[in-house]
Amino acid sequence: MSAKTINVALIGQKFMGRAHSNAYLKAPRFFDLPVNPVMHTIIARDLSSLKKFADRWGWANATTDWREAINHPEIGLVDVTTPNNKHKEFVLEALKAGKHVACEKPLAATLDDAREMRDAAKKAKRCKTFVWYNYRRVPAVATAYQLAREGRLGRIYHVRAYYLQGWASSPDIPLIWRFDKEQAGSGSLGDLGAHVIDMVRFVTGDEVEEIVGSISETFIKERTIPSGVGGAGIASGAKAGGKKGKVTVDDAVHAIGRMKQGGIFSVEATRFATGDENKHGFEINGEKGSVFFNFEDLNNLYYYDATLPVHVRGWTKIQTSVPGVHPYQAAYWPTAHPGGYEHAFVNQAADMMRVLGGEKPEIPLPDFDDAFETQRVLEAIELSAKQQAPVKLSTVK
Repeated sequence: MSAKTINVALIGQKFMGRAHSNAYLKAPRFFDLPVNPVMHTIIARDLSSLKKFADRWGWANATTDWREAINHPEIGLVDVTTPNNKHKEFVLEALKAGKHVACEKPLAATLDDAREMRDAAKKAKRCKTFVWYNYRRVPAVATAYQLAREGRLGRIYHVRAYYLQGWASSPDIPLIWRFDKEQAGSGSLGDLGAHVIDMVRFVTGDEVEEIVGSISETFIKERTIPSGVGGAGIASGAKAGGKKGKVTVDDAVHAIGRMKQGGIFSVEATRFATGDENKHGFEINGEKGSVFFNFEDLNNLYYYDATLPVHVRGWTKIQTSVPGVHPYQAAYWPTAHPGGYEHAFVNQAADMMRVLGGEKPEIPLPDFDDAFETQRVLEAIELSAKQQAPVKLSTVK
């Protein structure tokens, strides 16, 4: 085990709080790292439940005083998992205090907040920043990235991204924070679309040049206001009260556009895809080959090699749970003993520790500057839907 450590302060104890806690707990057990994370302090509003959370997950300290915790001299890394509109306040305080910062996606609720965070990170030159676009670290997605870098796809013609969930289609789901624009910034677009936009930017190495058209829809206009404090998604435990409030974000979004290198781009994000629980991924078609990934089949990548003779062409299922061949798998189990959702977080925590230890991970990590580019695409899609007109990314700064 490495002699070097870094003390982590985690803000938030809900869904992502659990995922990140598990990642810090497991990363040094599976990987040999130059720096090991120490679970120093967990921060949230409800101290009574927080102490139970700290005991369960192994946090040494629990507090409701986020400012004091961030500025504690023993803390080296601050990790933010709160609703999107709270990211900026915590991040700016952490950067001001000279801390490294990890932040959940999307970077912020608004482009203005994201820009301010990015600029603050650039000024804090000694501080490393990370954004939890963790699906980059699913071995199948990382393998798609490698295939593209090897030139196996060639010139990209089509980029299709999708993220389909169905949980919000029930009118009985209360008005949790994810339905409030002030807190979330957007609905399915930022919550779901951000992930797949990041994935296709990452795999192709290309950027969106223009959103040619976009449409968004809010199917259920009002929901019952929760009687308790809302949390993340259905798992928040929020119960409906009596009064209703307005849903101020999109339930579903479709957008089409052009990539800088000439490919055609499309993205669909919805929380109203009845029957789809968590279906997301991409298909990328190029002159030399194609790749297809679906998270519901997360240990497999599908690859089509168009350079082969016609009589042997066909989609190949690449099983990426092969140690020593596909990214991250050597740290875990024998061939065909597949990983799960949580391993992408563990892999990201490990790569963050590599960066903090002065190493360069095999798979690039998104920092604030990188995540800001995804935020620009989100903004362009929202503007295009609102204006019912094309939006060039060059105008979104």
